[in-house]
Amino acid sequence: MIEPYESALDAVPGSHPYPRTSRYHDAEIGVHRAADGTEVRYIKRRLLPPLGEADGDDTARHIVSSGERPDHLAQRYFGDPAQWWQIADANPVLDPRELTAEPGQEIEIPGGFPDGGGHGR
Repeated sequence: MIEPYESALDAVPGSHPYPRTSRYHDAEIGVHRAADGTEVRYIKRRLLPPLGEADGDDTARHIVSSGERPDHLAQRYFGDPAQWWQIADANPVLDPRELTAEPGQEIEIPGGFPDGGGHGR
């Protein structure tokens, strides 16, 4: 059975398998050659810059309200709930659910939201 990521990697030869909005778009693609000569393509580890050194310091602060989730915030600020990973990348969390687990917590929202997109409260 072909894994979904394998078919995505092989979908369009010579192009990157992830859309520009994906957190993996800029990740390097590696090739592992098995002992039998079979090549296995994979996405190399995506390393983040140290907090505060990301593209500019254009960030907003957001105070978490009860019931909010990272995808809600991504929809509010970026117009796309799938962009939650940008908020996770801008904050020191391992699990993105930590971002909104505690109402009243202040988190960073990276800049670049369309039309000013509802800056933090």
